[in-house]
Amino acid sequence: MANRKAMILTGLAAGGAFLASSPAKAQYSPTPEFTGHIGRTVGETKTAYPLHNPKAKPGSPNVVWIVLDDTGFGVSSAFGGLVETPTFDYLAQNGLTFNNYHSAAISAATRACLLTGRNHHDNHTGRFNDDQYGAPGYDTYMPMENGTIAEILSENGYATFCVGKYNGTPFDNASNAGPFNRWPLSRGFDHYFGFNPASGGEDQWHPILYRDTHRVPDNEPGQVVVERFADEAINYIADQKSAAPDQPFFLYFATGTTHRPFHVTKEWIDKYHGCFDSGWDEYSKKVLKRQIEMGVVPKGTELAIVNKDVPAWDSLSDDEKKLFSRQMEVFAGFMGEADYHIGRIIDFIRRIGELDNTLVIVVLGDNGASGEGDSTGLMNSTPEKNKAYIEEELKKYDHYGDERTLPFYPAGWAQACNTPFRYYKKWPDYEGGTHDGLIVFYPKGIVDKGGIRTQYTHCTDILPTTVELTGSTVPQVIDGYPQTEISGTSFAYAVTSKDNNVKDRKTFQYYELNSSYALYKDGWKVQFPNGAVNGLRAGIYPDTGVHLYNLKKDFNESKDLAAKYPAKVNEMLKEFDDYAWKHNIYPLKNGKVNIDPDYPSKLRPHYDIFVGARDFGEYPFFEGTGGRPYTLTVYIDKPGTSGVLISQKEYALYVLDGKLVYGSSTGEKLVADRPLPSGECVVKVVADHKGKKSTISLYIDDVMVGSKEFSTKINAPGRSNAIQVGRQWGVPVNDDYESPFMFNGKIFKASIDIQM
Repeated sequence: MANRKAMILTGLAAGGAFLASSPAKAQYSPTPEFTGHIGRTVGETKTAYPLHNPKAKPGSPNVVWIVLDDTGFGVSSAFGGLVETPTFDYLAQNGLTFNNYHSAAISAATRACLLTGRNHHDNHTGRFNDDQYGAPGYDTYMPMENGTIAEILSENGYATFCVGKYNGTPFDNASNAGPFNRWPLSRGFDHYFGFNPASGGEDQWHPILYRDTHRVPDNEPGQVVVERFADEAINYIADQKSAAPDQPFFLYFATGTTHRPFHVTKEWIDKYHGCFDSGWDEYSKKVLKRQIEMGVVPKGTELAIVNKDVPAWDSLSDDEKKLFSRQMEVFAGFMGEADYHIGRIIDFIRRIGELDNTLVIVVLGDNGASGEGDSTGLMNSTPEKNKAYIEEELKKYDHYGDERTLPFYPAGWAQACNTPFRYYKKWPDYEGGTHDGLIVFYPKGIVDKGGIRTQYTHCTDILPTTVELTGSTVPQVIDGYPQTEISGTSFAYAVTSKDNNVKDRKTFQYYELNSSYALYKDGWKVQFPNGAVNGLRAGIYPDTGVHLYNLKKDFNESKDLAAKYPAKVNEMLKEFDDYAWKHNIYPLKNGKVNIDPDYPSKLRPHYDIFVGARDFGEYPFFEGTGGRPYTLTVYIDKPGTSGVLISQKEYALYVLDGKLVYGSSTGEKLVADRPLPSGECVVKVVADHKGKKSTISLYIDDVMVGSKEFSTKINAPGRSNAIQVGRQWGVPVNDDYESPFMFNGKIFKASIDIQM
């Protein structure tokens, strides 16, 4: 394992409050009026040099936002968790720990709040950016009138970089055709390197990556993407500080850690071998004890009421315990490796002499830990599927976390990772869905080094806090668009205060997702659960009641006061209703379901993927096909003897020793009964389905050359995986070849036809 360079402890500069002043000049700036004088000759001319680009105030701090994914309040050692995160520990010990910070319960919604300082329904991202619905709160098109932190800081003279997971571009705009006006570079960032900007989760070994708006080469073999992200972030900072040392920078660094799948190098997993064998119940007890000792939860806090879907660890079988312990080891290694590479960025900023004048804000999760792994780590599981899943996953035990695996964990570990709160990601009504860790490091402005702050904060508050601490101003107009009011409340007052004895300034915040909602006001929180959110709660969570908690006295919602204070419940329900009508929250939308007969389906019956002058073609996102029959056709201009013709993760059509082969990731394959011809030809796969099985037929120039029933259903291409033409992306479907197995002939195009 690479040795971490020792962090040099930085001295704290006494800092005062940084107050925003009058609005700055907009990015939309016509040519300034010439203020000099033009004469016939140079001698008769008085020159003037108008300022075309904003210039930062002298001494303006650099800004780094670090955003993790699906992490959980009780994971990082900075918040009492059992996963060692020395970078976050250092930032917390030399900065401030905020223990009352909240997200919007799901990644796209939270990131819209972070980037704009407006609530997610006002950002038209009421649920997720792939879930378009024809109402203002849900159409997925974040308004240009809601300027991003990058646009604001750019207008204040900052260089701006976005690295990692953006997750704010509508899926409709995420293809190679754009439009690109809602990609990061059109929303204020000078540079972008990361996943497709619509993507919510990626394979960490073989992600689809973009630089600005262009697809870039894959990772090197054996490289997880967080390492590459850190390299890119360091390079952006190095280039910028070399060219303009006095210009401050803003880095938005969103790793994708710890979103499933848990992909991590083996050395980081080995570090945790055996550490979680005592199970999730003991994990929660140990973490809560540490949290109370550290002061990140109040004294007297008890473990939360056990979630209804989590069995006692001691009730599990030996095989279940073995697999589930391994899943948590991989998760912990995943988190630890990200912390290490984030540490490389922080250490580079220190080495160039900029750390003392850098504001670092660490968001330890865009929502709570995910309980989507059900009882085994398999999503949408059944008892029959679970048994087979455990058997198959245990076979991968020694190489779990590598590119041949897709590790996740069951809800029991999500409950433990959310200690001391109940429930999970996608639960906006419970603290387990929204309550995350927050760290603020700012030597120039913090005097209470290592302090804990208990003020109520929300993801909309980080933008106005950053604006205030940097002394920046918010333009009234950005790129010609008049700007809306920012929803968030700056907590700079808590950052620069000498201690924690400052009164909360945020007293009101709503939460809504999947028709479950909550309202926080002056320490009270009322909940309105939806008992059947997209199938997630049906049966296990039939709750459709109303609950009331006093969070000032009941940190983790243990004492329901709804029956005792019905007037308070009705008062807060009325306030939610009033706010919902004004801010795009209605109509409440129960999950990602097509409840609109006028929904414009993006599924086409025919797709062409042209290779062009390159060796391969690609289609990054694809509307799901719902298991319909389909046909894949490849038009070969120049014959070849080996290589992939078209592939996804689940299947590949390839040529081996001159013969056409269709292979499935289950290990089954079909080989043509004759070789490819020596000239131009057209090859075709026809897939038909019967129940849970597929019949695959191969054709060369419309002549069938083989047919076979496969034991599993092989669905048509879907949006979850890129379609590759001329190569295999990621892991090969079988042992016949090694990726990328480029086709050694020449392909004109591939076509996909879906039976509608």
